[in-house]
Amino acid sequence: MRIAVPYDNGNVFQHFGRSTAFKYYEVNDNRITPGEVLDTNGIGHEALASLLAENGVDVVICGGLGQGAMNALQQAGLRVVTGAEGPADEAVAAYLRGELEDAGVNCSHEHEEEHACGGEGCGGCGGGCGGCGHHDYKPDFDGRNVGKTVRVHYRGTFNDGSQFDSSYDRGEPLEFVCGSGQMIHGFDKAVADMEPGQAADIHLLPEEAYGEYDPDAVVTFQIDQLPGSENLTIGQRVHLQNDYGQILPVRVTARDEKTITLDANHEMAGKELNFRIELVSVQ
Repeated sequence: MRIAVPYDNGNVFQHFGRSTAFKYYEVNDNRITPGEVLDTNGIGHEALASLLAENGVDVVICGGLGQGAMNALQQAGLRVVTGAEGPADEAVAAYLRGELEDAGVNCSHEHEEEHACGGEGCGGCGGGCGGCGHHDYKPDFDGRNVGKTVRVHYRGTFNDGSQFDSSYDRGEPLEFVCGSGQMIHGFDKAVADMEPGQAADIHLLPEEAYGEYDPDAVVTFQIDQLPGSENLTIGQRVHLQNDYGQILPVRVTARDEKTITLDANHEMAGKELNFRIELVSVQ
């Protein structure tokens, strides 16, 4: 298991979205091995969630956390524990002893997320902030579980039967607020009217999952016009900042001596997905 903690001078930094560094911990047989401290390079919380997931993080222990950041972390498949204070090493040890109580979303909109749109207001995000938490999401479906915190086990497969994700393999159900927009639409809708203990098999077309593949989201740059791109390799994931200050996760799909091609499509875009969902509990 790998744990990440927003880090400042030995302590748990209290405002996740403003974190400038994370400390990583490797845990094997309940033994902790503190790892390196890495800078975040000033990226926002949605990109932080992607970055942590790509670095193999399973658990994030933090202090203050807003709803937008919680949404992004949970959608990235990370377990989140908030309310930690004091030395980061002690917070990790307390978590492993089962003594760290989760405070849930505990940071206000203004306090945690005022920076998410580059200080220009949400109109400056170019069609939405992509999960910055400033917009009130209203689901287009009803159900007994909408607005409630649910915990589900799931297994995701492609049409050929190959598995791409499973909460069973991680040994921990996924927790999210049903109808809040944290999950892909088809998955969220399927859970809306389930009962605890019920299981369902669903098949999602791309429009109910990660959307259709957009060829316009694939862009080729001159390497000498994109500082730092000369060090990138095919398959590498990086984060770019657009003209509005929004952080965009992209993937390197091609390069030669003079040009590099970046793809901003989600890796699941255009794919049909199948899920086996089991509703564990509703709060």
